[in-house]
Amino acid sequence: MFSIIQAAGWPIWPLVACSILALALVIERFVSLKTAKVAPPKLLDEALAVSRNAVPMPDVVTQLEQNSALGEVLASGFRALNNDPRCSEAELRAAMEITGRAVAHRLERYLNALATIASAAPLLGLLGTVIGMIEIFGSQSPGGGATGGNPAQLAHGISVALYNTAFGLIVAIPALIFWRYFRGRVDEYLLTLELSAERFARHLMNIRR
Repeated sequence: MFSIIQAAGWPIWPLVACSILALALVIERFVSLKTAKVAPPKLLDEALAVSRNAVPMPDVVTQLEQNSALGEVLASGFRALNNDPRCSEAELRAAMEITGRAVAHRLERYLNALATIASAAPLLGLLGTVIGMIEIFGSQSPGGGATGGNPAQLAHGISVALYNTAFGLIVAIPALIFWRYFRGRVDEYLLTLELSAERFARHLMNIRR
């Protein structure tokens, strides 16, 4: 592997850095976007059950808030009623919406960076290709003709051009695939959070009445 990097020349080093960063981002997103950390399937039903007759105690609300991203949104509704039992439906929904926006921002963290890598890697590979072509033309003798050039420098220029093109695509294609996967997963989570918050807000209004 190191011999390939050496043959590709210095233009490949930014691509190596991009590949390491992309791998780190993919691992981080896989860990952070687990269903148990974002929207546990039974959490809404449990929150509805514990608040069937009244808003639960603050320690229960804190435990719910620390459970997951969905728990944060639901807990914000509880807190709004605890702080002002006579708050309007608009105020309750506004409190949950503010928390929801903060959660959405956290779910989308690093996705732009992954998309940037997917877009920039082919361009970095193209840059390496251009540099390799420059070395190829630089290896030619002033009289013209490949036969009068430096064969070693010519081979090195071809290696730089081809390796950088290939490595740029190798980095960009998985980064693009994972970005689309995580983008779809986040959108699905956001829809779940929105629907759950809407149902929970109606439930809290019924409690208040």
